[in-house]
Amino acid sequence: MSEMKVAIIGLDTSHSVAMPKLMNDPACEPDMKVPGMKAVTCLRFETPFQGKEGLDNRQAQLEGWGVKVTLNFDEAIADCDVIMMEINDPAYHLDYFKRLANLGKPIFLDKPMAANVAESREIMDLARRYGTRVWSGSSLPFSPAIKAAMEKTNGQPVVIGSCFGAMGTAPAGDSLIWYGVHSFEMLQRLMGTGAKLVRSIDNGVSIVTSVDYEDGRRGVIESIRGLWAYGGRIQTKNQVQFFNVDSSRLYHDLLLEVKAFFEGGEAPVSMEQTFEGMAMMEAARKSIETGRAVEVEKL
Repeated sequence: MSEMKVAIIGLDTSHSVAMPKLMNDPACEPDMKVPGMKAVTCLRFETPFQGKEGLDNRQAQLEGWGVKVTLNFDEAIADCDVIMMEINDPAYHLDYFKRLANLGKPIFLDKPMAANVAESREIMDLARRYGTRVWSGSSLPFSPAIKAAMEKTNGQPVVIGSCFGAMGTAPAGDSLIWYGVHSFEMLQRLMGTGAKLVRSIDNGVSIVTSVDYEDGRRGVIESIRGLWAYGGRIQTKNQVQFFNVDSSRLYHDLLLEVKAFFEGGEAPVSMEQTFEGMAMMEAARKSIETGRAVEVEKL
């Protein structure tokens, strides 16, 4: 089988280089290489997240691996089999998804789905209208450490799930949605769907969010400024399992999931679950602003 030709949409994120490296770079470590995929094009444009100098540096890296970097949208998608939307600024996600949804090509939409719930809903509507095969998510839920901790529970229901992670500062838009998505989607890996009510406070050091689920379970998320580490705790009725995430292989593990989806497999995360994560984050922001618990918006 020939290599899948991948179009990268966006160059304002390090992911636009990190993912092609694992596909194209001949110097990539053998145990990190993801065969069967080849980045062939990348659509370049500036956003508040990256200016000309940074884009120039990334373009040089990609061109060194044989990726054609272009400013022309039609050229970027003309000869590809699959599409990876790698746009750091979520404010651009809906506009580009509108241009991609009707092409009949599977799409991976890197986190977060969009800038807010309303735009996420529009993306869902477009995907249904055109029958677009798409999934969206962070790399964090695919950490082997989380999988191993879940397996140790032996299928017992998770009563309390707790996660911590980094809280970066967005150059534009909502930082909680832009970077909190990692920790929120980690919690979703533990708890699944069914989030009902969110309470959140910003104590200056971190944003702490409590999530009530429809069946009485509870989730806790701490998004910490200046701490670039991820981990958490799974608590069942009879046991507790802790996990610490090894970030060194996250892109590799995510790209394996993307590849399986592009080859026709089922998405590892449903768009409905990703939408609920967005709704949780938006509810958390409203809770911070109002000082009250906020219901999680449903599809």
